[in-house]
Amino acid sequence: MTTDTPTTTSTNAATAGAPDRYAPAHTPRLHWAEHAPEVYQAMVRLDGAARKGLDPKLLELVKIRASQINRCALCVDMHSKDALAAGESVERIVQLSAWEESEHFYTGRELAALALTEAVTVLTSGFVPDEVYERAARHFAERELAQLIAAITVINAWNRFGVTCRLVPGHYAPGQHA
Repeated sequence: MTTDTPTTTSTNAATAGAPDRYAPAHTPRLHWAEHAPEVYQAMVRLDGAARKGLDPKLLELVKIRASQINRCALCVDMHSKDALAAGESVERIVQLSAWEESEHFYTGRELAALALTEAVTVLTSGFVPDEVYERAARHFAERELAQLIAAITVINAWNRFGVTCRLVPGHYAPGQHA
């Protein structure tokens, strides 16, 4: 893991050739996994169990979207890279933050999964609306729907660790999962 600050070359005529530095990365509040290794390992096992039987691309789209909502930069970074490694397109990843206005980028099944992801992640009404659940149930067999709900729940838990501990994005390479 590197902490080098990337640079770019300025295109402004007054400062042509002078590097523009990105803001420095913040320091994590806590490396929680080091201090609670049993919990971390349980989360890794839970994550592995939740992903079983789900399409890897769909799973990554769901994880990215939940992480965007929860503002977990580490997880957005990680799952965007994993989605690309799984063959997902940059265009579909970029459109996720506006998926409802960009429905033509996704299948009906993916749209149902994204709607369920939003409903489970936000819970502003205190429950998942019947129409959202029923839409997902039309696209997924019960076993697969149960796995999808588990995967959404697990990424939300990972997001809580990430945002609470201010984990730093940018250092993940696909396949680094524990």
